[in-house]
Amino acid sequence: MTVLSFTFYLFAISALVGGLLTVISRNPVHSVLWLILAFLSSAGLFVMLGAEFVAMLLIIVYVGAVAVLFLFVVMMLDVDFAELKAEMTKYLPLALLIGVVLVMQLMIALGAWGFSDGAQLRAQAPIADVENTAALGLLIYDKYFMLFQLAGLILLVAMIGAIVLTLRHRVDIKRQNVLAQMYRDPAKAMEMKDVKPGQGL
Repeated sequence: MTVLSFTFYLFAISALVGGLLTVISRNPVHSVLWLILAFLSSAGLFVMLGAEFVAMLLIIVYVGAVAVLFLFVVMMLDVDFAELKAEMTKYLPLALLIGVVLVMQLMIALGAWGFSDGAQLRAQAPIADVENTAALGLLIYDKYFMLFQLAGLILLVAMIGAIVLTLRHRVDIKRQNVLAQMYRDPAKAMEMKDVKPGQGL
């Protein structure tokens, strides 16, 4: 067994074990830690495939942000997981049915799997001198620049729409009026009181 094969099997087995233990662990903190292991193992597989950019995205975004956010939420919120598991048992038959359907679909897809003509020759073709990340950057910011910018604008509009839809102006809350504070007249805002000794206001 070569070093490449050993590394592949190591990452693949650790990804499968991490995913399985994420689902079956009783402690939610342990589940998040196993999920981080699955993400790191998947990133290693992407590096072996030559997709370094996707591997770094997986580590930075999923491990560095999403999994850590899950960990903080699970550890800081006082969630009654026993009650949640009791509620989940009601949906167990439906979940098993969906799982069986997914396994059948995967078996059908793997049964119909086939290589296209010339795939082996294209896989053995020499790789260009440009690295994966540089080639992806040239593709996004050169050939598909307008589409990339339009996708960013669509996401910006969606974010603004979500803020507008969730914004509620409540009348029972005193809000700060900056202009009223700036243009106030000190003569009208303050009133001098002559307090007598031994008396209150």
